[in-house]
Amino acid sequence: MSDTVQTGASAGRRSPLHEVHAALGASFTDFAGWEMPVRYASDLVEHHAVRTKAGLFDLSHMGEIVVVGPEAGAALDYALAGKLSAIALGQAKYTLLLARDGGVIDDLVVYRTGEDRFMVVANAGNREVAVAELLERTAPFDVEVFDQSDDVALIALQGPDALEVLLETPGFGIQGPGNDHDDFADAMRDLKYYRAVAAEYEGEPVLVARTGYTGEDGFELYVAPERAAGLWRNLAETGGPRVVPCGLASRDTLRLEAGMPLYGHELGLDTHPVQAGLGRVVALTKEGDFVGRAGIERGPRADAPVLVGLRAEGRRAARAGYAVHAGTADDAPDIGVVTSGVLSPTLGHPIAMAFVHPDHAEPGTVLAVDVRGTRIEASVVPLPFYRRGA
Repeated sequence: MSDTVQTGASAGRRSPLHEVHAALGASFTDFAGWEMPVRYASDLVEHHAVRTKAGLFDLSHMGEIVVVGPEAGAALDYALAGKLSAIALGQAKYTLLLARDGGVIDDLVVYRTGEDRFMVVANAGNREVAVAELLERTAPFDVEVFDQSDDVALIALQGPDALEVLLETPGFGIQGPGNDHDDFADAMRDLKYYRAVAAEYEGEPVLVARTGYTGEDGFELYVAPERAAGLWRNLAETGGPRVVPCGLASRDTLRLEAGMPLYGHELGLDTHPVQAGLGRVVALTKEGDFVGRAGIERGPRADAPVLVGLRAEGRRAARAGYAVHAGTADDAPDIGVVTSGVLSPTLGHPIAMAFVHPDHAEPGTVLAVDVRGTRIEASVVPLPFYRRGA
């Protein structure tokens, strides 16, 4: 989920954690109009911290849109690709905001936070269009739509030590009289992936979700902006050397290893979900119409490119926009384009995701990527590249 990173100084919006990042020596980048930390000291240190210990991310640039009312479930079933009315209280679901022709406007995570209340989390660069589309699509239903993005800060704690650090951090409890940190600890241990709990931090509400974008276990904490700096420092101090502040650069390499799509790279208006391996996200079996159904049922053209994983040897990594060829020979035709690529810090060899002609998408197919004028052999492999515990 999210837009292309452009490095350099920015005069954009600032996170409520900006001063914390500056004090930690972060380098900043313009990200969808926000001035966000791209790294603190080392992309590799931050990446490996998440794979081996825990990393702390600021995601306060994301959009949070609340849909509430007696027909909230039905409204979201019509507005989005998934069947949101079927998710349980406290459950989260990955879904898509589709264009009428079946292209992807944004990829989203939706939380059911009440019987008639849902929180839709959108990418920063698509926040305004997501709000506008939800307002328009839900207008016939008995619901209200509120953009609460400016009232929510988001901190992600990701990695194998995330649960331990969270349980050791003081100040957490479960909402309701008589509940204390022990209840919170029990709730966190029992919390399943893509589930969330309404908790408290220092007496104020915080939504704690077992979700993330790194391929590791971890949590995302939705909290009031004025509480964000204190929570960040508390988590960091509690974790000590187990917790490393992480920027957008390591977040990108982590999600790429985990085969997670990035909006603007693997997803966009010209991409149908099935091309990106997300056909299962679209609930064609749900009753009634939904925006994009006709386009999805019509499908992309037969020769439309499909997303594959590519593995190469050596140290030269493909980057977004590099051409993919049917082989290393000079006359091998151009059959695709790289959408994301990196020298994998975890695996030690180049990996990439690319859209290629479907005739060349079978795992084991040997292709070539044009890396600054040199065709580097790359094999099609299943996604993800990295799987926790594998």
